[in-house]
Amino acid sequence: MTFDLRPIGLVESTLRDLQDAPPQGDEGAPEAWLVIEPRVADGLEGLAVGDRVVVLTWLDRGNRTVLRTHPRGDLTRPEQGVFATRSPDRPNPIGLHEVTVLSIDGLRIRVDHLEALDGTPVVDLKPVLGGVDER
Repeated sequence: MTFDLRPIGLVESTLRDLQDAPPQGDEGAPEAWLVIEPRVADGLEGLAVGDRVVVLTWLDRGNRTVLRTHPRGDLTRPEQGVFATRSPDRPNPIGLHEVTVLSIDGLRIRVDHLEALDGTPVVDLKPVLGGVDER
């Protein structure tokens, strides 16, 4: 089975080197911009400053051959399968990043605490859902 996955945009960030990126966004990641493709502009309707969203990225610099890793790159911890970790190195390197929308300028969305590197493809945006009673 194959399928077509097309980016809807790119990350613009001061993070340019994997060694500079924190393991998770809430561990010191900078603000960043999501630069959205014009062909999907209508999909931004309803997105507002203050919204919490999950940004799905394609971690294009991840090693797709890795199946086992030391969690958080800590060699003192025993290896685990990548599906039990948040490692960017995995067969399908999809990144999940929960962020808050800080501003919107046309097709540019500024978000907080994004640990994705500059140039990382954005695959999708999804709202963070509250509890069942909040939906």
